[in-house]
Amino acid sequence: MKRNIVATTALISSALVGLAAWFSSRDATGSPPGAASAAIRPSEVAKTALLASGTKEDETARAAVIARGEHLVLTAGCNDCHTPLKVGKNGPEPDMTRMLSGHPAKMPLPPPPAASMPWIVAAAATNTAWAGPWGVSFTSNLTPDKETGLGAWTKEEFVEAIKTGRHHGRGRPILPPMPIPAYRNFSEEELVAIFAYLGTIPPIQNRVPEPLPPPNLPKHG
Repeated sequence: MKRNIVATTALISSALVGLAAWFSSRDATGSPPGAASAAIRPSEVAKTALLASGTKEDETARAAVIARGEHLVLTAGCNDCHTPLKVGKNGPEPDMTRMLSGHPAKMPLPPPPAASMPWIVAAAATNTAWAGPWGVSFTSNLTPDKETGLGAWTKEEFVEAIKTGRHHGRGRPILPPMPIPAYRNFSEEELVAIFAYLGTIPPIQNRVPEPLPPPNLPKHG
C-alpha cells in the first residue's frame, strides 16, 4: 500500500508539472504556445543514431543504447500514465499486458465532472485520460505499432516532439499531464535511447482518441 501511495503522489506531481506548464505557456490572449522552439539539429541526432552494420561491436553498442533507454523509461515513470491501470491484489497497478499502449480505444468515457475550485483536474480510473482547463487528454500509444503507435515515427520526430512540446515536433501541443518542462531536459542522446528501447517492446494496436477541447471553446472540424 505504501508503494501505491508513493506512486500516486508521483503521478499527481507529474500532472501538476504539466498543468503549470500549460498555464505558463499561454500568451496574453490565452492562445497555446507557438512552434518557435529551438530547432533540433539533425546532425546532433545523427551522432547518437544506432549503429546497424551488424558487427559484434555494433550489436553490443546497440544493446547498451537500448538498455539505457529502458532504464530511462522506467525511471521517468512512463508506465504510470501510458500503461492502463488495473486493480491488483494491492490496489491499482499497471496492466503490463497493455504496456505503454495508452488510453484504451475501447473504453468510452462519459463527460468529465465539472471543475470546482480548488479541484480542477480529474483522471480516469486507468490513469490514461485526464480532464482539466485544457480539455480532455488521452495518453498516447508508445508501442511500435505502425498504424496506431510510434512505429511510423522517426527518431528525429520523437526528439523534436519532446524538445518542442508539440506532436511530431510540429503539430498540436502535447497536453498535461505530460511533464514536458521536465522531459525536455533529457539530452538528445537520452531521447534517442528511449526511442530505441520503445522500438523493441511488443507492438499493440490501439488507436487512442484525439484530445477534446474545453467545453467552452468552439470545436473545429
